[in-house]
Amino acid sequence: MTWFIWHLGCRGRYTVYCICGSEWREIRVANQRRIIDLSLPLENYATEPYPPTITYFDHRAGARRLGELAKVDPSDFPEGMALASEAVQTGTHSGTHVDAPWHYGPLCEGRPSLTIDNVPLEWLFGHGVVLDFRHKEPGAEITERDVKEALSKIGHELSADDKVLIQTGADKYWGTRHYLPKQSGLGVEATAFILQWGVKAIGIDAWGVDRPVAKMAESYGKGDLSALWPSHFYGRSKEYVQIEKLANLDMIPSPTEFVFSALPVKIDKASAGWCRAVAIIEEET
Repeated sequence: MTWFIWHLGCRGRYTVYCICGSEWREIRVANQRRIIDLSLPLENYATEPYPPTITYFDHRAGARRLGELAKVDPSDFPEGMALASEAVQTGTHSGTHVDAPWHYGPLCEGRPSLTIDNVPLEWLFGHGVVLDFRHKEPGAEITERDVKEALSKIGHELSADDKVLIQTGADKYWGTRHYLPKQSGLGVEATAFILQWGVKAIGIDAWGVDRPVAKMAESYGKGDLSALWPSHFYGRSKEYVQIEKLANLDMIPSPTEFVFSALPVKIDKASAGWCRAVAIIEEET
């Protein structure tokens, strides 16, 4: 007689054991990996303060360019066409990107701040956690209490490996004039609470982790000098990175059952680097 025993392991994964007579055999259950794109593009006329400029060179332009490089006649390429390419003029904070500690200030925790080429890649690959604040009003501050309530709602306690992703819903306004003001922003007390667990990465589906610029400026105009980019400047006291302009957090099926990756482009001594942020989902087949 043959028996099958299903074992529920960590994070909901099953292993099947087959008992054939007196012999135990493990049957590995294949996982199907799904990758969800969490990035916004670099694009002309982007709805952000410092949009990139992209110049496109088609295949015939490529024939002229490579013909000049190789000292050959452009018409000698197949069908008179060579390789397409682009020239991009932009800042490191355009599109979906990772902010290094150097972005916040020259020193962090009393030491020279890390530039993006020196940020440990482990900080940007690992267990993801989505905290949903789409109920917050645009321009509102996400408080420490809000974070605790969001964690309680999904039954999760933070740990050092967590990559915490703040969901405001602002990404749905990308391409419109509403993109910048539609987000809520992480208050400094909430940032400090998240980081006290050893978390090294906080992401957001909006232009910046802090409140919209207009709201910060409004508070500053009323005499609050601490209102300007407080969660950024907290990075001078506590070492961490931010991933800004994420998207599609609503497509992740579970707020805690995924791997997050946002490995940045390696730019020498830079304050930030573009990334292709993704959620990796393991699904049983």
